[in-house]
Amino acid sequence: MSSVKDWAAPNPITENRGGLIGKGVDRYEGRLKVTGSAPYAYEVDAPSRPAIGYMATAAIAKGRIARIDTKAAEASPGVLLVWSHLNAPAQAPRGTRANPRSQRPSNPVLASDRIENFGQTVAFVVADTFENARAAANLVEIEYAAEPGVVDFVASLDQADQPPGEEDVHIGDFPAAYAAAPVSVDETYESPIQNHVQMEPCATTAWWDGDKVTVHTSIQMVKGGQHALAETLAIPSADVHLLTRYIGGGFGGKGQAYDDLILAALGARALGRPVKLAYTRQQMFHGTIHRPAVSMRVRLGAQPDGRLTAFAVEATTHCARNAIFTEHAANFSRNLYAAPNRLTGHRLVKMDLPGAGPMRAPGEAPGMLSLECAMDELAEKLGLDPIELRIRNEPEVDPETGKPFSVRQLVRCMREGAAHFGWERRKAQPRQVRDGRWLVGMGMAAAIRGNFLLPAKAGVRIDADGIITLRQGMTDIGTGTYTILAQIAAETMGVPMEQVKVEMGDSDFPPAPGSGGQFGAATAGSAAYDAGMNLRKALTELAVGDPNSPLYGGPAEYVTFENGNIAIENRSETLAALVARAAPEGVYVEGSISPAADARDYSQHTYGAHFAEVGVDVVTGEVRMRKMFGVFAAGRILNAKTAKSQITGGMIWGVGTALTESNVVDPRYGSFINQDMAGYLVPAHADIVDLDAVFLDEADDKANPMGIKGVGELGICGAGAAVANAIYNATGVRLRDYPMTPEKVLAGMLAVGL
Repeated sequence: MSSVKDWAAPNPITENRGGLIGKGVDRYEGRLKVTGSAPYAYEVDAPSRPAIGYMATAAIAKGRIARIDTKAAEASPGVLLVWSHLNAPAQAPRGTRANPRSQRPSNPVLASDRIENFGQTVAFVVADTFENARAAANLVEIEYAAEPGVVDFVASLDQADQPPGEEDVHIGDFPAAYAAAPVSVDETYESPIQNHVQMEPCATTAWWDGDKVTVHTSIQMVKGGQHALAETLAIPSADVHLLTRYIGGGFGGKGQAYDDLILAALGARALGRPVKLAYTRQQMFHGTIHRPAVSMRVRLGAQPDGRLTAFAVEATTHCARNAIFTEHAANFSRNLYAAPNRLTGHRLVKMDLPGAGPMRAPGEAPGMLSLECAMDELAEKLGLDPIELRIRNEPEVDPETGKPFSVRQLVRCMREGAAHFGWERRKAQPRQVRDGRWLVGMGMAAAIRGNFLLPAKAGVRIDADGIITLRQGMTDIGTGTYTILAQIAAETMGVPMEQVKVEMGDSDFPPAPGSGGQFGAATAGSAAYDAGMNLRKALTELAVGDPNSPLYGGPAEYVTFENGNIAIENRSETLAALVARAAPEGVYVEGSISPAADARDYSQHTYGAHFAEVGVDVVTGEVRMRKMFGVFAAGRILNAKTAKSQITGGMIWGVGTALTESNVVDPRYGSFINQDMAGYLVPAHADIVDLDAVFLDEADDKANPMGIKGVGELGICGAGAAVANAIYNATGVRLRDYPMTPEKVLAGMLAVGL
């Protein structure tokens, strides 16, 4: 394992001689995407004409299939195959892990007559065209024996229990400290079910060559998908070649494999021809995971000077009955503010709904909607500015573990953000600023997101023409991974970007954990950097050992790589010339990264501060954004353009979380009311005005060799709370039930006499 000392040493990335690190480089694959030339999973060319699949889905929340009749579907034009639980191919039992080091267990489809949630796949049709497959699927006749299901989260809160293997975290004596606190807050905040709604639905194109299957699928984790398919089909992992070159959005919703992957592979094997299968937009809402609803109780006790003496954050969330997932909405709070007496924990309600799972910033996104509003409420009770309250509770070490922070610039984020935003214009008392029929207010919130580094590998090759090809089983879900890996490879090898090729999303490539959790850039990038350094070493040995090289016999420690050349002082040659002469077959090496031996000795996070100004219509209760600004500290920024795109995209998502985004369960069927982009409301261009963000200079040498962290999740953390706090400052109406729709805001204003 690497050590922190090694990571703190100067290296090609920190020296940045080529000026590529931090530069706003255009997307590596951008032209392919905007011209429609990047083939997504459903669009790849198959070896022969593919058949098209379509899934029929369950119309109840819980029960069993009492009768299913597929005769009409089988007789429908163009139909090649119809499966139900009665005739589906054999698959490994759920949970099987037969392959060594398998990352995912078997998850069979059409395995029994049991219905576990609305939208579960109950039949599969393959036909010559999409229209024929869909028409036939609609002819499948199904009768259900429905059973009572638990589908109402709020009504089921009394059924909440501690998640398996978890315990509450107690530090000090919270009950006594809270009871003795002169100033306190005890409030519960509610956030709803949310869906990922990626532009690209989950889809797979599959074909077989003998005993081996090739699948192009839309998934964030290459190895996870490969192993899930291998386990389900009960074949060796080596017989599954999984590719996921381009992904039209993931947000955590494509972190696992779904029925499209399994059924497309099974259908292709049964028919002996390629099969394509994609979820419809409506099927995506029930056939894939969602962010669960969260009910969060926050209790804060403070002294008159604002020092927190008692701190409790307790979250209750839900999951599918047979797929345990806990939205750890209290975890982030353990590292954010100082308080000697603390209580944090989670409760879980098992329900008969589609599976819950990770969605952008799982934990922090809903959790910070609660704590950061509670801090605002406490600041008002204390007569303190909200920023001053947070500064007074800034910890010197991690509040829970006592470990030192690697780098922590939260206070700087808040202070610089306030100065830039014009926070001094904020009126402490609500309802003090009016612009015609609009009440105007300002709010802020802190942001935190953990920093992670996972094991990964990468391979890099230089050919006789000097082209450097980086290969890695990583994915790009639209975040810019192709681009930052190209930047890292180019800067490490001292070549222009045009000399670098990046190939990703292939299970045959050196493995990486994939995109998610804000660990992608740091993890994949560090492995790519290590591979580059190993290639530098190999080329150095080649040059100084080659009598025909100008560098022959020179001291290896003085070799430099710059402008496409390898040099020792004034002696140099191009990399292409060296390789063409000394290794015409090319040079290939691999690199890897693992967490440092002492990485756990530090508390590592990314930070930020959000500022929002809103207008609230006193007649309709409509909330309009007027201005939003964020300051973030997230390690070394690799690409100014893609990083800002990620962070502001998260902020926009936070606005939607605060104002529009939710889904409601129909209690009759256990189905989501919103099942398309017309009913599931997210911000449009007209909703977002004057939004900007900046990054502080930072390099965290405790994080990885390049001092980089992630930005993909940080932007949403706390963003919605800043909007909620601004609504209160504008109206004096404190809403604790997200989203803050016009009807809720209007009812609140009427209640206070507006």
